[in-house]
Amino acid sequence: MSPTRPISLTRFLIEEQRAHQHINADLRLLIEVVARACKSISIAVAKGDLGGVLGEAGSGNVQGEAQQKLDVLSNEILLEANAWGGHLAGCASEEMDDPQPIPDVYPKGNYLLLFDPLDGSSNIDVNISVGTIFSVLRCPDGVTEPKAEHFCQPGSTQVAAGYAVYGPSTLLVLTLGHGTHVFTLDRELGSFVLTRRDVRIPAQTREFAINMSNQRHWEAPMQRYIDELLAGKSGPRGKDFNMRWVASMVADVHRILTRGGIFIYPWDRKDASKPGKLRLMYEANPMAFIVEQAGGKATTGRGRILDVQPTALHQRVPVFLGSADEVDVATAYHRDHDAAQ
Repeated sequence: MSPTRPISLTRFLIEEQRAHQHINADLRLLIEVVARACKSISIAVAKGDLGGVLGEAGSGNVQGEAQQKLDVLSNEILLEANAWGGHLAGCASEEMDDPQPIPDVYPKGNYLLLFDPLDGSSNIDVNISVGTIFSVLRCPDGVTEPKAEHFCQPGSTQVAAGYAVYGPSTLLVLTLGHGTHVFTLDRELGSFVLTRRDVRIPAQTREFAINMSNQRHWEAPMQRYIDELLAGKSGPRGKDFNMRWVASMVADVHRILTRGGIFIYPWDRKDASKPGKLRLMYEANPMAFIVEQAGGKATTGRGRILDVQPTALHQRVPVFLGSADEVDVATAYHRDHDAAQ
């Protein structure tokens, strides 16, 4: 009996196209192009100092954050890869102020691509896993030069989302709205191969991921929630919890996708003018889509992330995502607090 033939990303997308008619040739090509770009980024990340790509680039992004050399390189790789294929109407990056139009010399498609080219880039120099996050939307009918407002669609309208993790192995996690699936880069074959189909996040958990150094800045329901987790078996939750925090969103979320947990980046008073730390369009929406398709939940602490109507391309939101039952508990604390005010 011959061994089972590995299912490549291309074969998987063709099978999905046959099974689900909303996946067309352009969307399939878009996913394949993004995957190839992620392979190039993976190679650059793996070279590290040997490739001269570590350290700051000497520039800042639209949020005023210092850019790493690999931030800039990863952004350029994704822009160049997606410019000429004819599947995009435009793209937007966390690293750029405004959307990037497709040059007129190239054919244009009906999709919009948003991406965080290198999430967790502050961890690059210490060799901790980083990644790429992306989201795909349909371009509104009749729009040939998409502006920021055309990208500002609720996360529930996403047609695809995914992330790549550049760690001991390079993984691509993808949803097209019919489950969440994991592909591993086979470096000998040079292609992503399906290694986990229809991932499911356990509904209950004893692990949480949060930056505890910000605790003094949290609002009351967040303080109460964490205090009860830390109280362990003797507290109101009646069980011990472990904290795991990488400070690379892709790494923290991938751990939760693999074995359960809750990831939280709440609003805090450290910079009260900002409604949250993470970006709705580049991080929260695609991760929420992936997590929900794996049976988890994702909220702002008050409501479903995918229902948020964006008002700006670089809008920030609080994020609570992961195991469904635990996200429900944390969200209920915030809603109960609001109702009591």
